[in-house]
Amino acid sequence: MIMNPYLHFDGQCEAAFQFYEQCLGGKIEAMMPFAGSPAEKQAPPGWGKKILHARLKLGDHVMMGSDAMPDHYHKPSGFSLSLGIQGTAEAERIFHALAEGGKINMPLQQTFWAARFGMLVDRFGVPWMINCEGSAE
Repeated sequence: MIMNPYLHFDGQCEAAFQFYEQCLGGKIEAMMPFAGSPAEKQAPPGWGKKILHARLKLGDHVMMGSDAMPDHYHKPSGFSLSLGIQGTAEAERIFHALAEGGKINMPLQQTFWAARFGMLVDRFGVPWMINCEGSAE
């Protein structure tokens, strides 16, 4: 069994995935707009360039997403994407990049279980937890 997060966006899927690709060091494998797809006729006017399906490869993992139709979008809640990161410098880099334009819920800091841990909601409304186990480097 494989579990992959699938995120819905309020019209910002392409920008979010381009940001995650750069920030997390992944590779966008798919970025399919509504235009030219079988779902084009169900999309509202002006939605041709919005994303029907995106796929981002992050090492051995995959994150997918799309732009939700305006009457189907719900703000993410009740979960966080959790990143386990090796090295405090990399944890700090990723945390601060994701936090830019977003909201920090718990600053990145040393805890009793981790060299660094922090929680935030990024500029696209996606909640994240950054965890760097081990001792501070």
